[in-house]
Amino acid sequence: MTEQFFSVRGLRKAFGGLVAVRDVSFDIPKGSIMGLIGPNGSGKTTVLNLITAELTPDSGSVLFEGKEIVGLQSFQVCRTKIARTFQLVRVLPYMTTRENVMLGRMFGSEPVSPAEAAHDADSFLERVGMAGKADMFASQLTYIDQKRIELARALATHPQLLLLDEWLAGLNPTELRIGIDLIRQIRREGVTIVMIEHVMEAIRALCDRCVVLNAGGKIAEGTPQSVLSDPEVMHAYLGIDDAAA
Repeated sequence: MTEQFFSVRGLRKAFGGLVAVRDVSFDIPKGSIMGLIGPNGSGKTTVLNLITAELTPDSGSVLFEGKEIVGLQSFQVCRTKIARTFQLVRVLPYMTTRENVMLGRMFGSEPVSPAEAAHDADSFLERVGMAGKADMFASQLTYIDQKRIELARALATHPQLLLLDEWLAGLNPTELRIGIDLIRQIRREGVTIVMIEHVMEAIRALCDRCVVLNAGGKIAEGTPQSVLSDPEVMHAYLGIDDAAA
């Protein structure tokens, strides 16, 4: 049997009586883009938090290149070459954009000296369209530019698996096309991607497969076309029966 690049098996997490993630399993082939979609509150971000050790699962397994990563701390997960962005942007406001990205380079999977990190940070900033703002404080940036800085910092850790939590949310149509092209380029460079996204244009354009969650459980898996036409998925998103649509 071929070893999967990344696998989640029977992942479960409850907060008191609320089961946020209910026995979720999926596999991600190397070099692919998988969409993790579903209505608000369906458990998508909780799954990413369990993968990256922001939370500890009650049960289940997370395997990266055949190795169990449940039980690692967040910085150890990062050093296995898994990086992420956050639904609510996390930047260090009183550091410059360059310094924010330097942290990813210095403490990621291939740590380097501050001098080398500063040099490399500028190339990552250029990659996300922020080359002219390297010396600005993160607090001076717009929300969209802060999202770009967070992506540059994640890329600076040299990930093999990149988890994007609604990174395209809030972009105008021009920015959305640029963002889609950037994600395509990251994939071409060999990075496997999981993206939580409500922008269905991006899901259709980028994803090989999708996993759909609702109320913490997986209700569908397949190509974007197949899952988005699934009556159960339509009901979960719209709250209506397919026949009434």
